[in-house]
Amino acid sequence: MALLKRELHRASRGPILTDEDTWHLVFDTDSKRLYVEHRWAHVDVRGPEVAESGAAQLDIAEYLNQGGQTAGHRELWRLLKALFMGQTDASRP
Repeated sequence: MALLKRELHRASRGPILTDEDTWHLVFDTDSKRLYVEHRWAHVDVRGPEVAESGAAQLDIAEYLNQGGQTAGHRELWRLLKALFMGQTDASRP
C-alpha cells in the first residue's frame, strides 16, 4: 500500500517535545482514497503509564467541519483552491 502524505499542521502542547498532534492530507494509491490523518502522542508529566497516543482517519468534509479554523484547515483550503484554480486555468484555450 503506497501512501502519499503532505503535512497540514503540527501542534505541540506542554513542555515536552514529544507531546504533539499532527495532521496530514493522505492519498492511498491502492484504494484511491483521500483523507486527513490525525496522529497524536501526549505525554503526561505524571509518568508514562498515563501517556496517550493514536491515529484517526477523517473524511475531508468531517475535518473541515470540525470546530475552529486551525492552520491545518487553512492549509487544506489553500491546497484545494490551488488544485481547482489550476484545473480551471488548464482548461482555458
